[in-house]
Amino acid sequence: QEARKKRIADVCSGNVNVEFPGRTRTFEQIPNRELDHLIVDDTHHIIYCYVPKVTLSRLGNPTLTQRLSLLTCVHNSSLYLTFAKFWRRYGSLSRHLMAVKLQQYTKFLFVRDPFVRLISAFRNKFERPNEDFYRLFGSEILRQYGNASSGLPETAAEAFAAGIKPTFQQFITYLLDPETEREKIFNEHWRQVYRLCHPCQVKYDFIGRLETLETDAKHLLKLLEVDHLVHFPSGARNRTTTSWERDWFAQIPLTMRRELYRLYEPDFELFGYPKPDNVIN
Repeated sequence: QEARKKRIADVCSGNVNVEFPGRTRTFEQIPNRELDHLIVDDTHHIIYCYVPKVTLSRLGNPTLTQRLSLLTCVHNSSLYLTFAKFWRRYGSLSRHLMAVKLQQYTKFLFVRDPFVRLISAFRNKFERPNEDFYRLFGSEILRQYGNASSGLPETAAEAFAAGIKPTFQQFITYLLDPETEREKIFNEHWRQVYRLCHPCQVKYDFIGRLETLETDAKHLLKLLEVDHLVHFPSGARNRTTTSWERDWFAQIPLTMRRELYRLYEPDFELFGYPKPDNVIN
């Protein structure tokens, strides 16, 4: 843990040769709308940064564990309050309360290899029929980058039945297009973790990795002083592994791979993931 925290501190202080938007700003300078993944559980004095495609659902069944797992479902639950919603409830006191809770509560997040997380997001949202993502993103990707200017099926079910779906290369082209974020920021499933969790502004007490979930979760539960209450099941594994990267990127031009790495380089550097030389060289 100390090495992971030091790595974040080094990157945020500028000691590592990587630059990214927001590195030097203060927590007070972060707009409320960018705080919607910092989830507060007042019962257990926890602040958890929810990162899509990094799940805690294998933490077991006891009550506390169910609550921790529910934190990942915050968008479908009213049990928890995100920092983004503080201003609605507390008005002018919201920033002061945020600062107090950031000092007093245990803050943690779990991360994942950035490219593996990206592959997992693509597989989950575009390789199977998903009506919302087809309507919001898939059809647009096909129109913009798949030469499907007209005649696209109206539903994901119809599109998949006809064998029509975005390719991984089209998805990457969408991510690399500067126009993509002109009007709307990246969807949370492929938005960089540094933009979701603000590790340069929030001093996390615990940084877990999906690749070492079993070990890290046990340490987290001990930190939260509930390890005697919660049994963590063995056998949790990262189903989309880094060994897949070469296969997924095999048909992607080298220039695109390198550009994609630059887009996600802050996450690689902040969380100590090695540069994917097998992909970008």
